[in-house]
Amino acid sequence: MSEALLQVQNLVVRFSGHRGLQTTVINGVSFDLHAGETLSLVGESGSGKTTIGRAILGLAPVSSGEITFRGETISNVPRNRRRKLARNVQVIFQDPYSSLNPSMTVEDIIVEPMAAAGVSGGRDKVKGLLDSVGLPADAGQRYPREFSGGQRQRIAIARALALEPSVIVCDEPTSALDVTTQARVLTLLEDIQQATGVAYLFISHDLGVVRHVSDRIAVLYQGRIVELGEAEQVTMEPRHDYTRRLQMAAPVADPIKQRDRRQARMKYLAEHPALELGTPTASTV
Repeated sequence: MSEALLQVQNLVVRFSGHRGLQTTVINGVSFDLHAGETLSLVGESGSGKTTIGRAILGLAPVSSGEITFRGETISNVPRNRRRKLARNVQVIFQDPYSSLNPSMTVEDIIVEPMAAAGVSGGRDKVKGLLDSVGLPADAGQRYPREFSGGQRQRIAIARALALEPSVIVCDEPTSALDVTTQARVLTLLEDIQQATGVAYLFISHDLGVVRHVSDRIAVLYQGRIVELGEAEQVTMEPRHDYTRRLQMAAPVADPIKQRDRRQARMKYLAEHPALELGTPTASTV
């Protein structure tokens, strides 16, 4: 495999709470991301996956450890340096309804990051970007409220692509969409990756969603990676108890299979009460 684009080494993120007490949200996380690869971070709400994405984007403080891009440290860098890094690392947020400014036209939304980065001729690139995400050329003159949820997420994808980044952090990009629209957006992301070679850090709570789009999967539990491996192995032959719990929680289309899976999950949790209570178990990484 090629040299890593993005490396996270022994990442620790702490937040100050009531009376200055600190809570450790991420504890010693390490992974790397290669060009053209999709690495998914999967875990339940509160596992820390979004915090990792925010730390990479400079939106959450790094208490210790290091994040590097092409060998250069990008964690806790000055704001002017972070602006330059934005050209290489972009984000697609979870909610396409709140992540787009309702008072701006689609064209202005897409041009904004290019203007901030000092890229000239941004408006000339809008039609091509809209076409790349399957939206009509006249969409640029309209407002986000005129589009469906899936179309709004396509606008968000076009904005993320505007600076031709090497890495895109996809923070639950399909969780607010219906199943059919989810599939279309995931297919679009795959097509874009094949055409551009962009790498995705894909954040999700659903092991079933990421199975078909990931090269590798890292499973997070209470701020730690408890399993990291090839997507097929993690989803089909999980080695950690928590990963098995996520596997059994993933929905299936067949109602009979879904019922059987639910019953199996309840039995498994009864036999492994530590997982239900949130007690960490041994890592297999």
